[in-house]
Amino acid sequence: MTDQAVDTDGVRLSQDPAEESGFLGRTRELKELRADIERAGLDTLSGRKAPRARVLLIAGRPGSGRTALAEELAAQVADEYPDGVLRARLSEPDGTPVPVERLARGLLTELERTAPPGADEDDLTEALRAALADRRALLLLDSVADAEQVDALLPDTPDCLAVAVSEGPLTGIADVRPCTLGGLDTKSALELLARHTGSVRITVDPRAAEHLVELCQAQPAALTLAGGWLAARPQAAVADLAKHLHAENDEGSALDRVFRLVYASLPATAARMLRLLSLAPAGLADPHTASALAGCSVSSARTTLDDFVALGLLHAVDSPLPAYEVPACLHGRLSRLARKQDRPAELQLARARMLERTVRLLQSCRAVTETDSPQAREKLLATPRDLRFPHPRAAADWLRARRPALLASARLAVADGELDTLARRLMSQLVRAMVAHFGTQAAAPDLYGVHRLVLDVAERRELPREKAAALLNLADLDARTGRTAEALVRYRAALDAGREADDPYATGRAMESVGGAHLELGDYDRAADWFGRALAQRLARSERADAARVYGRLATAHTYAGRYGEAVRAWRAAIAGYRKSGDVAAHARALAELARVQEYAGRHEESLHTCQEAVDWARRAEDERLQAALHLRLADALDRLGDPVAAGLQRRAAERMLREDPTDACETLGASTED
Repeated sequence: MTDQAVDTDGVRLSQDPAEESGFLGRTRELKELRADIERAGLDTLSGRKAPRARVLLIAGRPGSGRTALAEELAAQVADEYPDGVLRARLSEPDGTPVPVERLARGLLTELERTAPPGADEDDLTEALRAALADRRALLLLDSVADAEQVDALLPDTPDCLAVAVSEGPLTGIADVRPCTLGGLDTKSALELLARHTGSVRITVDPRAAEHLVELCQAQPAALTLAGGWLAARPQAAVADLAKHLHAENDEGSALDRVFRLVYASLPATAARMLRLLSLAPAGLADPHTASALAGCSVSSARTTLDDFVALGLLHAVDSPLPAYEVPACLHGRLSRLARKQDRPAELQLARARMLERTVRLLQSCRAVTETDSPQAREKLLATPRDLRFPHPRAAADWLRARRPALLASARLAVADGELDTLARRLMSQLVRAMVAHFGTQAAAPDLYGVHRLVLDVAERRELPREKAAALLNLADLDARTGRTAEALVRYRAALDAGREADDPYATGRAMESVGGAHLELGDYDRAADWFGRALAQRLARSERADAARVYGRLATAHTYAGRYGEAVRAWRAAIAGYRKSGDVAAHARALAELARVQEYAGRHEESLHTCQEAVDWARRAEDERLQAALHLRLADALDRLGDPVAAGLQRRAAERMLREDPTDACETLGASTED
């Protein structure tokens, strides 16, 4: 088997990493497209400056080489656009248009610009236009579904260029001349065949080769499949393939006929795997995906996938890990074959196996970051070797490389409008893995999309419990990314959904979060009111640990409002709760906060005594950062009380601890008020 990476939707082909890839033909089309860049538009002819980027349209059916032509054009003019080439695919493999919101966010990510995770389509497209306003970039928009998608993403500057790839004309985009693709010229078509078969079989029988080009209508995808068929049969002549194609019925296009021939030549197990790859999320597969779909080993799946690449049925994705893509021109054909030759129950089972494998990989991906826990280590060792990651970096690399497919898996899991157990597990493990490796802040846009999926299903299916959970998760993301007002609205909606579901956890959590949002917005009276409501529910349910935490948040609201007496009482109640629950670390932090409030209230002797008690509890909790911060606070208090010698002792104790742990001790005390 040769090591080939073939784009069956174009004519750019690389057979070996050591060989320089080449682009075949399309000289006339490239010349026309380059001339169209310089052509004066209607605005220029009328004496006005063009308000937006020029749009070039490459139109052709999937398999005509339209994407390869766009990439070649981008490569040729790249020097004229120093801010780079931005790529986006505007349709899913099955033809479903990709939402503009997702496209705009992806392009912003490429530009290394951030946008709030909850931003809507208008905000995102406006942010994209602002990001491109002072740049000279080229946008390559592949598989365009309609003109509205292009219009939404088009920069408001003539210094940028958009190259759109579509099946037909884009009515609604002004001043666009489509470059419509037919077949390759004969010379280029023969060279494409020769790259697969070697030049000998072409030169030995040039008339048969030219006849084969005619039978393939010089379409790059059909020629690629024909070349793959011949490459797999070194003893076959070009004329043999032409005879086989003549024997095919005339139904469908040239690509249909060649594909039927190649597909019929596959062993039954390989043909089944190929059909089932139409279920791969976003048309993206790896050996694990194929293994789960077909029910075979990972190693045999990888071998079969590489065979498909050699035949031109898949193309390899440029990735640090083995990855493959189902070409858009074959996706619909494979999907129809799967529906025709596999029973619905078999397809459903294959899909469930694939999603279950994804869940287990995500579990392993997260577990490798938790090796400090004996239970996590034991669980990781019990995981099959094929599903294990050797170290956290390998897991993070996998998560990053498979991100588009994983997000597509989440969309696939709820595509039927249900939120079954498997879908819930997939969503949960995806969120946990992303947070474990990237952190909530960095992963927020993706997490937001996952929680939105759950919310959409919960609203359609009228599932108040799930709706409350999704709203709480979305509101938390809003709160952590500075969208406090939006978070407050979602927390209130979550409270309503929690009450409708009679879910005490959701209602209590929502009330506490509403209080937290008001606290962040500076409305301390409302914050205290909502914390009081949440506290009453926790006490009624005898939830001591949660009640202690809410007492602390209530104390914080009173402190900010200057009600120090009420704050002291609330902190004492929190301390009593932590003492009963045995939470030593929380007990120490609560004492530290009580000392702070006593200091604010001018009760310096009491503050000093409480701070000393807090040091003892911090020592029991083995929290050296908190101990150091408390020693510094004691030093300040002793200075105010006129005891500089004792203050110096406290500072030296803090310095010793800070040398061992350089984290700012002041941050430790400040952070406790946010708990």
